[in-house]
Amino acid sequence: MEGLNGILIINKPKGFTSHDVVAKVKKILNVKKVGHTGTLDPNATGVLPLLLNEGTKLSKYLIKHDKEYEVTLKLGIKTTTADEEGEVIDKKEVVWDNIESNINNILDSFIGKQEQIPPMYSAIKVNGKKLYEYARKGQTIEVKPRNIEIYNIELQGILEQENIIKFKVSCSKGTYIRSLCEDIAKKLGTYGYMKELNRTKVGRFNINEAITIEELENNKEKAERKIIQMEEFFKDLPSINLDSKQLDKFLNGMLINDANKDGIYNIYSGKYIGIGIIKDNELKRDIVI
Repeated sequence: MEGLNGILIINKPKGFTSHDVVAKVKKILNVKKVGHTGTLDPNATGVLPLLLNEGTKLSKYLIKHDKEYEVTLKLGIKTTTADEEGEVIDKKEVVWDNIESNINNILDSFIGKQEQIPPMYSAIKVNGKKLYEYARKGQTIEVKPRNIEIYNIELQGILEQENIIKFKVSCSKGTYIRSLCEDIAKKLGTYGYMKELNRTKVGRFNINEAITIEELENNKEKAERKIIQMEEFFKDLPSINLDSKQLDKFLNGMLINDANKDGIYNIYSGKYIGIGIIKDNELKRDIVI
């Protein structure tokens, strides 16, 4: 299936790294190039957009997407990694009388723009090394807060006997849900860690569009139908039709005079060619399929 180009939305299973999924899909579909747009932790599940072959050229348009998650927060326990993979390092009582009367207000208090300190067990680099490399050696290092935004957060359920709260959150790129879980627990007067995480949305890509690895293995034709082509991805952009002479210039990377306003455009010349960018009345090639 070397001719497969575009975006394939995978519903990542628990226990798989994003790299594992890339390798698996590459083998199943027999494609040369497969990339992903942002990792999911191994213990997380859900939406993982993959870029196939020529679709890898779309990566720069997929790096700043907002996210939506379903989260299971375990209260009363603090771990080294802020998730269930880490070692338990402390415990604290969970007082449900106080929590149940305040939980909605506390969740609402996180909505808006704010600074968040990423967890030590993360891939953020400081002085050329990833934070988790320092953490594994027991080294402490100053972690600077990052600007994030929580657009919405809502309670989905409480399992009091298990000390669990479930909620849904929509947020900006760069938001660490593990840090959010610890911060929520702190406001609730206890400790907490992220027990489960399911990503339901990345930008315009929804969990309902996703295909599982198992489905992929059993039905490659279904996977082919699920692929989002470049023309479909950019369907809301305005279009420009080029004649044969203009097309030659465009394909060769030459600038073409164009009176349209600055922006990104779908390019056609009898068929779909790709996308171009107009700046200061000049059209330049961006991506050609």
